[in-house]
Amino acid sequence: MSLLDVRDLHVRLGARPVLRGISLNVDAGEFVGLIGPNGAGKTTLMRATLGLVPSRGIVALAGNTGLSARERAKVVAYVPQAREVNWPLTVERVVSLGRMPHLPAFSSPGAQDRDAVARAMRRMGVAAFAGRAVTELSGGEQARVLIARALAQDAPLLLADEPTAGLDPEHQITLMRTFAGIAREGGSVVACLHDLGLAASWCTRLVLMEAGAVVADGPPRDVLTLDRLRSVYHVEAYVREHDHGLVVQPLDLIAPRQ
Repeated sequence: MSLLDVRDLHVRLGARPVLRGISLNVDAGEFVGLIGPNGAGKTTLMRATLGLVPSRGIVALAGNTGLSARERAKVVAYVPQAREVNWPLTVERVVSLGRMPHLPAFSSPGAQDRDAVARAMRRMGVAAFAGRAVTELSGGEQARVLIARALAQDAPLLLADEPTAGLDPEHQITLMRTFAGIAREGGSVVACLHDLGLAASWCTRLVLMEAGAVVADGPPRDVLTLDRLRSVYHVEAYVREHDHGLVVQPLDLIAPRQ
């Protein structure tokens, strides 16, 4: 089943074209890494998919177009790039906001909602902070709380923009394990990632963007070739197969031509 179907998507910001006819299909069970250099259009693609920026083209979520905001929130959860929290709410209260699309107006969370919140906090390792104000936590802890809020939404599709930013290696791997688990359970995750090592090791598929277009789409070993790393990222890299999957480590800038 297709959870995200984007066809011929164009976005302009002012006079500048940012997305140039993007087409992308994401099925249930996929963990897709959206990769590419700064300015490639990755964040704009996510925002256009959610209707947050004007666009031209077709975007279908679980086979539907023209969804209301509430209907869309039942299909797709979003972790934005900016994750600073300024509200003195408890961790549990912030995570419970992810249940809003499922609650009738003016109703209180029920047992199913409380279970979803508790499960999301456990997955992101923030259950011990449940009663603390989010503003008392570190930046990385706040990031994990907001990811937990998206997980509590229980949407079949999760879009996450640079979700590993600010996380230490333990929690980066925990997060990637969680995303991989969502895909195995039949959901789908599309994550914008700059860490090519994590993308190569954990994603089932990579979509490489450059200058507002998709230049490669497929399994990590087919996308992250030495030639593409040189031409798109302008780096020399170590690329090897390992027991845990593909290992990719950028080493240096490519030598300038004389």
